[in-house]
Amino acid sequence: MSASHPRHALEPLLNAPVRLSVVAALAPVDRAEFGFVRDLVEISDSVLSKQVSALETAGWVAVVKGRVARRPRTWLSLTAEGRTVYARHLDALRAIATG
Repeated sequence: MSASHPRHALEPLLNAPVRLSVVAALAPVDRAEFGFVRDLVEISDSVLSKQVSALETAGWVAVVKGRVARRPRTWLSLTAEGRTVYARHLDALRAIATG
């Protein structure tokens, strides 16, 4: 019998389309401004905030608050663990898709 089905390597937290989209948006960059991610993923501030909170609790997204010209800003970035989990999730999806 072959190894277990690749679906077992999927990360349940990333099965939610919005969370997967947020992580995918952060993967190619060092960090991104909250509003940029919100607009890219096409969701509201409150939805992004809730999803980022879940990803931050898991240790996969880091949140840094600061100011630019007296205006508050929030930057999001994937942690090293977040990048590893995302890569493993993508590998599992590819393995499922290719059979």
